[in-house]
Amino acid sequence: MKFGVYASSLLACTALAGSPAVADEGDEAGANGDANQIVVTTQKVEQRAVDVPITLSVQSGERMRKLGVTDIGELSNYVPGLNVQVQSANNPGFVIRGITSDSGSAQQGPRVTLYYNGVDISRSRGAYQGVYDLDRVEVAKGPQATLFGTAATIGAISFVSAKPEAGTSAALTGAYGNLDATRVEGFVNMGNEVFAARIAGQWKKRDGYIENLAPGQDDLYAQDQLGLRGSLRFAPTTDFTADFVFTYDRQRNSGTPFLSRNLGSTAVEGLYDAAYLGGSPVSAQVLGAEKLGLDRDVYDANLTLSWDFAEGWNFTTVNGYRDFDALEVFDADGSAAWYLEFAERAKGWQASHEGRFTYSDDQWRASFGWNYFIEDSSQYVPLSSELGTYLQCSANLIPGLGCVAADNTVPASRATALLTGGAFTAVPYTSWYRNEGRNQTWSMFGDVTWKPVPELEVTGGARVLIETRRSGYAAFQPNAPVYGRPLLPLFDTGGETFRARKSYAAVLPRVNLLYHLNPSLNLYATISEGRRSPVVQLSAAAGGVPDLDLIRSETVWNYEVGIKGSAGMVSGSLGVYYNKYDDFQVSVVENGQSVTRSAGSASNLGVEAELEARFTSWLSAFGNVGFISGGIDDKAENGAYAGDQFRLQPKWQWAAGFNLNAPLSETASLFLSPSVTYRSKIYFEIPNSQNISQDAVTLVNLRGGVALMDGRLEVAGYARNLTDRHYLLDAGNTGGSFGYPTFIPAEPRTYGIELTARY
Repeated sequence: MKFGVYASSLLACTALAGSPAVADEGDEAGANGDANQIVVTTQKVEQRAVDVPITLSVQSGERMRKLGVTDIGELSNYVPGLNVQVQSANNPGFVIRGITSDSGSAQQGPRVTLYYNGVDISRSRGAYQGVYDLDRVEVAKGPQATLFGTAATIGAISFVSAKPEAGTSAALTGAYGNLDATRVEGFVNMGNEVFAARIAGQWKKRDGYIENLAPGQDDLYAQDQLGLRGSLRFAPTTDFTADFVFTYDRQRNSGTPFLSRNLGSTAVEGLYDAAYLGGSPVSAQVLGAEKLGLDRDVYDANLTLSWDFAEGWNFTTVNGYRDFDALEVFDADGSAAWYLEFAERAKGWQASHEGRFTYSDDQWRASFGWNYFIEDSSQYVPLSSELGTYLQCSANLIPGLGCVAADNTVPASRATALLTGGAFTAVPYTSWYRNEGRNQTWSMFGDVTWKPVPELEVTGGARVLIETRRSGYAAFQPNAPVYGRPLLPLFDTGGETFRARKSYAAVLPRVNLLYHLNPSLNLYATISEGRRSPVVQLSAAAGGVPDLDLIRSETVWNYEVGIKGSAGMVSGSLGVYYNKYDDFQVSVVENGQSVTRSAGSASNLGVEAELEARFTSWLSAFGNVGFISGGIDDKAENGAYAGDQFRLQPKWQWAAGFNLNAPLSETASLFLSPSVTYRSKIYFEIPNSQNISQDAVTLVNLRGGVALMDGRLEVAGYARNLTDRHYLLDAGNTGGSFGYPTFIPAEPRTYGIELTARY
């Protein structure tokens, strides 16, 4: 019944076809705010977004600037079906249509592909980077194996940086706001038609918004982030272009506020009260740094060559290398106790090569090629704890003593002396585990589009892949002094690194139909298959022997229909989709480790719509909405997960606002871009728990000011979360697997002023 209602609504929208069409010039329409007319490369050829036969959301760099989007986590407020949760720059979560990709384990594969200038950067610990000087962001929903590779199980997010161009131009923005927030970003572009260069960057620094009472520690969630990008373009002829892009991204952020509801005085209900996250007294020696926080560096190089070598023919090769190294020290119990003090050292590199031929004429369009991708990464997780504190907080060995008192004193710290009759007052304990992954994928792909009549396009394609997945695991879990056993319920490998290797093959098809109602309005339908790679999950079992658990690949069939385009002053899209999953993979934290489990079958039924109305040349309004009815199928064979809503999946999500740019004189104008975003209740973990969830959240954001000297000078004010809505960014986390779930408060109201100069 629900599908019938949605389909009827979709078909009713075809009445737009009888309305006058807007201008056909894509560049002009795109500049005026019609996202469907922006030229994109989602199908690896330049097309208007309206001519791409899949559900596609596009945010231009200019639109994001008007809305005040300066971070990857803010982007999803304006894209239906997308949620981006940045717990830290080392742990971003990307959610498309309710399916989350955020695992830090080197043995697990991603579900959502992140592309940066045509190169896969999907590994979670290396994916985050600054949002600045972008040409556009394309969010393709549904499986996109032939376009974005095997990691695009349910969609892809493609970031395209602004390329060098002929001429000289520059821009510089400086901003200052509450929490002593400072942001400086800009670019310089120089060159001619043959050779051009562009340098861009962004620096952001901000105080933490959670006070940390622990001596020697910084306030929590402070930021110190830098991004730099250098780009070169060489075009000796009109048929050949070479683009080289080098990017450096780094974070020196303070600790993540994992706050406990059960330990100490942290008032999680108030969310923003002071916390006491003390860390370990031997943190520097054991965990790698004295203070809680993140130290992360990412280097990325990309070379793209494009050659129009014959009439209708093009060859493009995209080559990339990315290296990341991150150390994050965190207090997993969220209290003053020397209990669950962890760090994560994530290191890795990725390299890829793709060659693609494309052909196009009035009746045919074809694309075929090959891809090779390799990644080598590891996740090293040390623990620092104190024996008596750990045992008392975990098992309450001494009734009445407790773990952490309301005044942030730690009664559990006396447990060692009490249990040993005073022989010992403190017994430090350390252990660690490391997982490794070296994964290679070879694939060939092809798409063919046939136009039997000018109004109809039929596309069919597939990717054939062979992948080799190698996993490694090592653990040092010594017996604790006095206690005689390891503290964590993990097994020691005796200094050995266990290794396992498996190879897999698959064919992933897609079929698309596109029908042109008129030059600016299209109907589309698609059927496609997605696949998340199997997991060669390796750990240790009792007796220090390898424990290999092979998790089968997760597959999804995607069916959707939609309409997109423009009619009169209105532009937008409406799509209905249904997803059916087999061997649905869930990531859960067990004993401090992230592991993959199969939850059985799952399904999704959803609707996504985007609408923009341009009333005058200086006033437009926009709105978008996404609805998802889905989750783990409520079947007995799905066990504890049966009937659960997907993790981080809101049933409803919408945003609305307007863009005003009213002239004040021939050289000055007033601009204003308020917006409201809504997200319904989400669960932070599977199995679902009411205690580990967040009720609906409505946020109000605002940016406005004046532009002078024909836009060369701009003074603006901004406010995010204007009503100061208190809500959770995340909950559960590592502490949850030890019986002490922790809660991370989202960003409170922030506001400030910015000044921009352009040349």
